[in-house]
Amino acid sequence: MFKKPSRPANFTGPLIIALMAVVLYLLEPAAGQLLAYDRYAVQGMETWRMLSGNLVHTNGVHLLLNLAGLALLWALHGEHYYLPTFLRVFLWACVGCSIGIYFFSDNLIWYAGLSGALHGVFVWGAFKDVEKNIHSGWILLAGVALKIVYEQTTGANAELEQWIDAAVAIDAHLYGALSGLFLFIIMRLLNTFGTRWALLTQK
Repeated sequence: MFKKPSRPANFTGPLIIALMAVVLYLLEPAAGQLLAYDRYAVQGMETWRMLSGNLVHTNGVHLLLNLAGLALLWALHGEHYYLPTFLRVFLWACVGCSIGIYFFSDNLIWYAGLSGALHGVFVWGAFKDVEKNIHSGWILLAGVALKIVYEQTTGANAELEQWIDAAVAIDAHLYGALSGLFLFIIMRLLNTFGTRWALLTQK
């Protein structure tokens, strides 16, 4: 049986990310200037922005919306969020999101916020549900797929853009979700081959 998400082993990772985001927000505007994803800065070898850009926010509403999303993910999939695993998934989802933006969205010069990475964690967690025979995982995957298709075909929500005082980077949601899918596949393969190798070496 799964451990309850309320145990420290399950909420420590999301709490660390939330605290980092809050601290960086309190350090604005310097944090955004130094850490936000900026295509030209990345080309100038400021490669840390590929990761750190996911942790800074444009304003308080932007931060609160993303923290609410992080809390929702914990409520949905917290039983999978053991600290090392969660941090690996989150960090690679951040990098995967930024790589997608850099190589496939030339028009997206500047980006900040957790939302892309959260889409990656969401997809990874939904696949973990499916792996554990929690059938609602399929519903969650269908929901996020429909959301991304809707965003890609109709564009960003204008009202939301006013709230966060920035354009909604819908491509980041797409790349984040794809990163979550790839992470689940890679981790599943590594686990499968690792288990088989261990069995073979025991013989």
